[in-house]
Amino acid sequence: MADVDDFDAFYAAASRRLVGQVFAMVGNLSEAEDAVQEAFCRAWPRWANLRTYADPEGWIRTVAYRIAVSSWRKAVNRLLAHRRAAENNDVPGANTDHLALLEALKRLPQQQRRVLVLHHLVGLSVQEIAEEIGVPPGTVKSRLARGRQALAMELRDAEDLSEVEGGQHV
Repeated sequence: MADVDDFDAFYAAASRRLVGQVFAMVGNLSEAEDAVQEAFCRAWPRWANLRTYADPEGWIRTVAYRIAVSSWRKAVNRLLAHRRAAENNDVPGANTDHLALLEALKRLPQQQRRVLVLHHLVGLSVQEIAEEIGVPPGTVKSRLARGRQALAMELRDAEDLSEVEGGQHV
């Protein structure tokens, strides 16, 4: 019974935060919710061992991310997307700055987007990111630098476009 209570407490404390993190990495709220839920389902049978990890939340995040970007899942989601009239990716409570950031993140290469989210939104160090995604710290640093540059360009382009559309530039 203690395992159930411990897992329930872990789920309650981490699930919303993980959905937000995975959403920022993959750009689709329903995929993020599904992936995090599936990761928790996979964690439950392993909980006796997983709870002893230094970072069980990192395990859930990694599994959820892998689920969300698997090629099978992408193929299924593409088919479903074609069948839907419109897809709703609204995030309750998000302001225009948050939406602009999420849209800019979607346009970045997946590897850059992932390390930016893990570093700036999750708060992991370069070393922790390297361990979580299985690459050398230098690779993480490189992806962070390139990702920051690309994100700045995306946000600048979006700002320039909104100014032109708003009639501020002729």
